[in-house]
Amino acid sequence: MTLFDDPVPDKTKSIRSGIPLADRMRPADLAGFVGQDHLVGEGRVLHRLIEGDRLQSIIFWGPPGSGKTTLARIIASRTRSRFISFSAVTSGIKQIKDIMKVAEHELKTRGTRTILFIDEIHRFNKAQQDAFLPYVENGTIILIGATTENPSFEVNSALLSRAKTYILDKLTDDDIKGLVKRALTDRENGLGKYDVKIDDGTIDFIARVADGDSRMAYNILQLAFDSRFSPPAETVVIDRDTVENVTQKKALLFDKQGEEHFNIISALHKSMRGSDPHAAVYWTVRMLEGGEDPMYILRRMVRFASEDVGLADPEAIKQAVAAKQSFEFIGPPEGYLAILQLAVYLSLAPKSNSLYVTYKRVMADIKRFLSLPVPLHIRNAPTGLMKEAGYGKGYKYDHDFRDAVANQTYLPDKLLDKRYYVPNLRGFEKELASRLQKIEEIRKKNRQS
Repeated sequence: MTLFDDPVPDKTKSIRSGIPLADRMRPADLAGFVGQDHLVGEGRVLHRLIEGDRLQSIIFWGPPGSGKTTLARIIASRTRSRFISFSAVTSGIKQIKDIMKVAEHELKTRGTRTILFIDEIHRFNKAQQDAFLPYVENGTIILIGATTENPSFEVNSALLSRAKTYILDKLTDDDIKGLVKRALTDRENGLGKYDVKIDDGTIDFIARVADGDSRMAYNILQLAFDSRFSPPAETVVIDRDTVENVTQKKALLFDKQGEEHFNIISALHKSMRGSDPHAAVYWTVRMLEGGEDPMYILRRMVRFASEDVGLADPEAIKQAVAAKQSFEFIGPPEGYLAILQLAVYLSLAPKSNSLYVTYKRVMADIKRFLSLPVPLHIRNAPTGLMKEAGYGKGYKYDHDFRDAVANQTYLPDKLLDKRYYVPNLRGFEKELASRLQKIEEIRKKNRQS
């Protein structure tokens, strides 16, 4: 072992040892790793490279607590190369140069490659990143960088072109709950040797507060345990009040799978329909703070833009899609403002359910008459046989008629008198109603002539 080698910490100490629960619970191999199945699942690319010790320089890009450092540690335990790690927060150019010299010496004298793990690589400036480049290029070191920022903007293009970037996804609530339950039962590294009483609702709350960050989930669990651990008492009770106290977050009455989920989304929908922006933003924030998936809220708002606003304000659907794109681009929590903006816009937009009613009218006739034939005169006739059968016969090209409105019909014969779309007189639909009336008048005149 050299001065720069990174020792593997002893995780077998008790909860009172000072070693964070998150570090003690790091899995030693891929079998215990949670999440990122698209990368480390059986047969996936990283799984094959790690198990075969055939790793090249890589960048792990993902949100906090998604497993970047844990993957680097697993690589360290599997590789036959020297493994060195340090943080870009505390290291400078001098340490980099010293490590490069040692790595070069090890490769020349022993044939041993060096894997260098740099946490938060985006914090290195251009000069610091340039210092790695020749050593990565000539194979002296295998670089593993971890970053929460987009490497396209934060990592030098020359360095980025010599490393493969792997994107790690945010852990799901189910992933986090699984990790918490594992910590509660693990007697060697977790809390399994203690009699901890905690219900599923409290574990769900921890997962919601952690928001995909495994380290945060472990830290919450450890803080909650420490706050209630009082020897010689044998039982440690961790309830929702305990977690609220250590996180300073309230457990809002909101169950993403239960009745309250549907109650609150109904309240949001009806508040926007009732043109009450105050209630709309309240229920929106309630859902967001309760842990609801923002994309679920946005999907419901996009639906509302057609179902309850519709053509009374054609801009509503554009605003809804723009809010979705804005949230995806910015992310939480700043992106929540785009969702609130949409809630207010939809609440104050003129309302029309004419498209929704139109859909119901059409569906009723489709169910009643089933597959009515397309009138011959508006059928396409790409072959001679079809022309002989009368396909397209008598079709009138609308642009040849006054105001591009021909005196012909387009519905099946049994539905000739049907009027499915009936605009109301609110917002832009007043203009559409006027256009529809004018078209009917032109068609009537053309028919008479």
